[in-house]
Amino acid sequence: MLDKDITYCKNVGSRRADILRKELGVNTAAELLEQYPFKYIDRSRFYFIHEIADEDTFVQIKGEILEFHTMGIGRAQRMSAMFSDGQSQIELVWFKGIQYLKLQTGVPYLLFGKPSRFNRTYNFVHPELTPLDKVTPQMVTGLEPHYNTTERMKNSGINSKAMRTIIAGLMPDVDRGLPETLQADIIQRYHLMNRTEAIHQIHFPNDTPSMQKARERLKFEELFYNQLSILSRASARRRHTEGFIISVVGRHFNYFYKNLLPFELTNAQKRVIKEIHADMKSGKQMNRLLQGDVGSGKTLVALLCALLVIDNGYQACIMAPTEILANQHLATLRQLLQGSDVRVELLTGSTTKKQRAELLPALQRGEINLLIGTHALIEDTVQFGNIGLVIVDEQHRFGVAQRAKLWAKNSRPPHVLVMTATPIPRTLAMTVYGDLQVSVIDELPPGRKPIQTYHYSNLRRKSINEFIIKQVGLGRQIYVVYPLIQENEELDLADLENGYNKLVETFPQFRISMVHGKMRAADKDLQMQRFVSGETQILVATTVIEVGVNVPNASVMIIEDAQRFGLSQLHQLRGRVGRGADQSYCLLLTPPQMSAETRKRMDIMVATNDGFRIAEADLQIRGMGDLEGTAQSGDPVNFKIASLATDGQILQLAREAANSVLDDDPTLSTGYTQVYRDGLARLNPEQKLGYREIS
Repeated sequence: MLDKDITYCKNVGSRRADILRKELGVNTAAELLEQYPFKYIDRSRFYFIHEIADEDTFVQIKGEILEFHTMGIGRAQRMSAMFSDGQSQIELVWFKGIQYLKLQTGVPYLLFGKPSRFNRTYNFVHPELTPLDKVTPQMVTGLEPHYNTTERMKNSGINSKAMRTIIAGLMPDVDRGLPETLQADIIQRYHLMNRTEAIHQIHFPNDTPSMQKARERLKFEELFYNQLSILSRASARRRHTEGFIISVVGRHFNYFYKNLLPFELTNAQKRVIKEIHADMKSGKQMNRLLQGDVGSGKTLVALLCALLVIDNGYQACIMAPTEILANQHLATLRQLLQGSDVRVELLTGSTTKKQRAELLPALQRGEINLLIGTHALIEDTVQFGNIGLVIVDEQHRFGVAQRAKLWAKNSRPPHVLVMTATPIPRTLAMTVYGDLQVSVIDELPPGRKPIQTYHYSNLRRKSINEFIIKQVGLGRQIYVVYPLIQENEELDLADLENGYNKLVETFPQFRISMVHGKMRAADKDLQMQRFVSGETQILVATTVIEVGVNVPNASVMIIEDAQRFGLSQLHQLRGRVGRGADQSYCLLLTPPQMSAETRKRMDIMVATNDGFRIAEADLQIRGMGDLEGTAQSGDPVNFKIASLATDGQILQLAREAANSVLDDDPTLSTGYTQVYRDGLARLNPEQKLGYREIS
């Protein structure tokens, strides 16, 4: 029954099947059953027309049609009817699907819908009308499921009610029993509903507790298989992928640690280095995600890990998403390594032909210990002598195929350290990055003062300008950031240039630079360098400065139209200041009138500098699809019923259950785990269990 083509399911047929395939990607009865309701409406109460009091409540009324007529022609055609409950009357209106309406006067109907108000009078637009002799007990008792439908489905007569009818046609087969997808011990341990009952109760619940138990069961199942897939791949990789053994702590590491280390490492940095070294000397390939808020010292940790690799006779590389960031890494690391004989070089798209002719042979001979670069590192002509560690900075900015090319630069995959300054919510880390070990630097270096964040109306220009004059007078530098968002590119660019011109006019005594992504790379780098060197006091920019600029003297971040940025992006921008010993500030400017969601986001930014708290709040407010980074990661998590924003506790239990299964049978090869092999095959029919290179 589950594999049955939807064409042959009751109430479907070839025309509807074609629409369902194209609009929902549904091909089988099993996939139809996984079109879960997005909400439920209590159908146990009946109303009279005079009891209608607002537009937010669905109501159902018994009555009959007194008259109806059609007006207009073609697309402008609409149908209007007058409905009476025996005491009062109300107008019903339809603008679409009129050809499917078969109305009759004098016939008792059950009307169901949400009232709307027009000219101080209530009416119903596109209500459901069912002849009373066709009303089933399920339609007027308990919770009625409502399904997501597309515009094309509605125009073809497949609305939520039609979906309900189609799925109701599958219930007799469902009630005869569905194959169980979880073993009995897990069902018992986590007090889960069985699958047959869960599928029935999710679509046609007896009551609210039954619906909630069904949702819990199906969320658990979805998250369990997500985690089982991730963890089994990671387990297979650890079993089958040998790694270079980085056991020696040698002269490069020791000399740097004793003589060149600029400050005492934080306890968090020490802990993370130990975790990474334990991985690299285990004999298995390391795949580790290093999370650390802006300014937490990830680059220093990366350098120390690279020195460990160099001491064991291997090379290391750092791949950055932009030339600005690659150059920043080069300058930082060369400064840190002054007095050491470690050779650090740079390879980007701007590297000249002559420079490449010298650099590439030296790299292949193993004379370059640490290579920093951009996408240029993955070119076929770039060959290492013996690459042992690949460090990827802000990895969500690289595609899967791009990153994988780096892993193939040696006969055996090198160790992989993925770094991000974008704090990742715990639930997202367990799903999108679930097959990486995770290290977190949750401590800032000593001496850093927390950034003070304020939210102001953009009408307070006078006091903001006075603040700018005062800060520049103290010798500080200032960022002023404008949104540059693709849909309104020309408008945004004009906004940025207008803002720049106003600042030049307001502060003729200051030197001001401007950078945005539409500038030529050479012009952008020139303007950035003017700011980095202190030649200009104010930098007007878009989010191109979000990652990779380190100017300790810049102590003020002003974000114009802050309501147009997500929380995580605001936090990233704020992290560009606060890198020196001086007190730093972030000013969030918005219009005086703003939505409740905008106010909530601004309040969170003002209240905390904790990137992880901000990331969790961003996930809850905006949902996963909008989080910066996740859309580019190449690992979208499209759950049918689970939500990373709200189901963190269920995810934790599902991960625990998946781990217990793999602890008992790491290869899922026993008869007992056949059900899980089948479940994974349904999840990813083309994916075989076993080694898969980390992407």
